[in-house]
Amino acid sequence: MAEVATFATSDHLLVVIDPVALQTDGESVRIAKDVLSAGAGVKVCMPEGPEEFARVLARRGSRRPVLVGDDRALMRTVALLHRQRELAGCVLSVVPVGAALSVARSLGLPTGAVAAARAVLDGVERRLDMLVDDSDGVVLGALRIPPVPVPVAATEEAHGRPWLRTYQSLVRTLVPARPAREPVPPVAGPSRLRVEVDGVTLVDLDQPVEAVSVTPGESGLAEVEVRPASVGAEASPLRASGKTVTVVGADFRYRADAGVCGPVRRRTWTVREGALGLMLPGR
Repeated sequence: MAEVATFATSDHLLVVIDPVALQTDGESVRIAKDVLSAGAGVKVCMPEGPEEFARVLARRGSRRPVLVGDDRALMRTVALLHRQRELAGCVLSVVPVGAALSVARSLGLPTGAVAAARAVLDGVERRLDMLVDDSDGVVLGALRIPPVPVPVAATEEAHGRPWLRTYQSLVRTLVPARPAREPVPPVAGPSRLRVEVDGVTLVDLDQPVEAVSVTPGESGLAEVEVRPASVGAEASPLRASGKTVTVVGADFRYRADAGVCGPVRRRTWTVREGALGLMLPGR
């Protein structure tokens, strides 16, 4: 993670509020707006759909974009900027608000409204590595095979709030059609996968595996861990680091940050070093 520069509080900001954040925790949204408005010139907008969302970002001009939302809103924003090839010239600020904030925490973002807003105003730009797959999907935190189950609380929340289901179906169109995002089926048992790191096979199809995880590491490398299926004594995990990771298997799904993708039979992820500029608290 490279530290780049600090920003003056007089910068002009474009504050984009995800509607789910407003519905989930309107008080935190209000606090964040107040703190940001006190320290910078602020333009606030709440896009009503994917087209307006993309149009707002495209017309931001010299304003620094500030997203107020949860992990899914963060991933949609990064994916959109990546597809538009604007990540390299953009520094993204985020005020995490919502129920699902594990990705935000893993990136070092404060999850309190005041602390997060202060980091927008007084923080430091840091360049973070991310994974990009061969369907142009992005991963900031981690991907896991098989995908971890969707939290029960999140499922119950969606079922109990019709407005949330409606908005979720709308904003999913911001994510590319590939890979598809589907409910996670029950995991029947070990998978047979071939995992290659920089072209070298770490595990092959003849060795069943319990789980595979891939995370952006340091200095442009991905950290890969494969847990073989154990027979008797627990098998030791296999670990490797590399620039590219390829997984081959029969119709496997994976969880990438806040979404489940697949099924696919082959997927390659490549590390993009320093691809995302993110405002984080200064040391």
